[in-house]
Amino acid sequence: MEHSVTSSCPGSEDYEPVLKELATLRTEMVIEADRSRSLLDLVHPSYQESARNLLHYLALRHHDLRPLQLRLAALGLSSLGRAESHVMATVDAVLEVLHRLAGHSPEESSPAQPSPEPAVINFATGERLLVEHTETLLGPATPGRWVRIMVTMPGEAADDYALVHDLLQQGMECMRINCAHDDSTAWLRMIEHLRRAEKALGRSCRVVMDLAGPKLRTGPLEPGPAVVRIRPRRDVFGRVTEPARVWLSSTTNPQPSPSPADACLTVPETWLSLLDPGEKVTLTDARGSKRTLTIVDITDEGCWAEAKQTTYLIPGTVLRHERGRSEAKHREAVVGDLPAIENFLTLYPGDQLIVTRNQEPGRPATHDSAGQVLTPAQIGCTIPDVFHDVHAGQSIWFDDGKMGGIIEKVESTRVLVRITQTRMNGAKLRADKGINLPESNLSLNALTDQDLADLAFVARHADVVEMSFANRATDVEMLQQHLKQLDGRQPAIVLKIETRRGFENLPDMLLTAMRSPCCGVMIARGDLAVECGFERLAEVQEEILWICEAAHVPVIWATQVLETLAKEGMPSRAEITDAAMGHRAECVMLNKGPHVIHAVQTLDDILRRMQSHQTKKRAMLRELRLTTHTPTVEPDTAPDPADT
Repeated sequence: MEHSVTSSCPGSEDYEPVLKELATLRTEMVIEADRSRSLLDLVHPSYQESARNLLHYLALRHHDLRPLQLRLAALGLSSLGRAESHVMATVDAVLEVLHRLAGHSPEESSPAQPSPEPAVINFATGERLLVEHTETLLGPATPGRWVRIMVTMPGEAADDYALVHDLLQQGMECMRINCAHDDSTAWLRMIEHLRRAEKALGRSCRVVMDLAGPKLRTGPLEPGPAVVRIRPRRDVFGRVTEPARVWLSSTTNPQPSPSPADACLTVPETWLSLLDPGEKVTLTDARGSKRTLTIVDITDEGCWAEAKQTTYLIPGTVLRHERGRSEAKHREAVVGDLPAIENFLTLYPGDQLIVTRNQEPGRPATHDSAGQVLTPAQIGCTIPDVFHDVHAGQSIWFDDGKMGGIIEKVESTRVLVRITQTRMNGAKLRADKGINLPESNLSLNALTDQDLADLAFVARHADVVEMSFANRATDVEMLQQHLKQLDGRQPAIVLKIETRRGFENLPDMLLTAMRSPCCGVMIARGDLAVECGFERLAEVQEEILWICEAAHVPVIWATQVLETLAKEGMPSRAEITDAAMGHRAECVMLNKGPHVIHAVQTLDDILRRMQSHQTKKRAMLRELRLTTHTPTVEPDTAPDPADT
């Protein structure tokens, strides 16, 4: 027994190969930092140490470390799995232990270095730098919760001080204003509401403004038919529980309905004035079905009618008095103009879609009498120049990845797309929906003319400016140059990573952003999932978290966090788990919705709970409540001491 235990213990011959491999990795880390010295010289003093640590980490992760990790773990040593914020210190600590275990003298225990490379970032320093950079970017943390909460403002926040006050009171630390919506007048009112709420509550909150960027979207569509469907509410047996409410007013002086209506119709004043409560109005609807409306109320502005059958009305539908005071020539009235319904394209797998290089309204496909396509559906795009950069065989996605296809042919005025991925029963494509071209190298400027116009306001009023669709280091340089030209306040920069190229170029963009005194990264998971593939999103967001931790740069976890809760008042199980994962970042962003205050409360509770269990990738071993229910042996089954 004694021999087997001794033989299982590793000897110096077991340590030497591992020591040699790790020492070689350390040398490469030093060389990589030396090679990038010109980049480091441009980095702001507050990020000098962090930038070097990032370069060390990139050099380390250039290799597949899994075999080395397994051997280190087998020796009972750190497997480098939590080294992000202090890479060199971690490697040096493991090397020193390996040297001692291999029996080297103290003089031999210092790894050879090609040039002086002190491990400035030790374990405590790495964590401290991330805390300092986070506080500079996002403000102080709320007691008991390290991760900040950011909330996107709805348009009504410009006129609703109470909403802003309540969000701040419930735990919002960052107010996000999306410059793609509203205008500078509304933005200023939102900020004024925030400053007033800060004084009232004794709290502080950062103002974050998001530049819209060159968002590629579908163009307009021809108007749909002018038709309105009136439908009563029914129970599960099909019995009417609530008639449809129809508001009738004068064609010459139409009035809005005094309360919600299922349909608002205009008719001639003379005909309207002859209606009586309880009267029946008959019609033949757009489908040729006989229908009846019952007049239930008369007012000076119009009258109310009820419908107990589903009815389709179009302009020109004839309404008839069934009885009443009207003469024969006034018995009939024609329904006036109705708004056209929003049009859409219904696309199925295998369909062809024509994407035009102009803003002419698109239209659905046309079919022959046998149902065969005569002319495929077509739609324009908001930035037609992108099609100079696409090629046949590349993928294209629409509406946040709800449907996808392959570019079959690129012509001078249009691009032919074959739909390959959508629901089997088809999907609807509408105007102003996102287009993604993940395999195309698009030569788009990250800052549009509108962004540059908005930047003057942002620089005056915001603490942070978010750069949408940041794809390369030159994009970041462009934003920095424009901010310097404004000669005013210099808001911190946050890079929104929402494209495949942005993800692939993140290290270069970070080193460029670190030339500014403060920066951060937002994982914009909506577009990013489409660009990189939904199946890769979890992997991609992990890599972004690791890279940013190595750079001591705060991360904002964004897109669809507790979205069902914010919009509908009840969260799904999946999004609760997703929100809990957000504690790995320094900030979690919520989008607007009628229940957003409840969403802030829920997120605050989730983040507080998760904080006691995990920090970044490190599990925190607080008391496990399950241990208070340790199984016990029943008295009547306990072994007799005499039997042991």
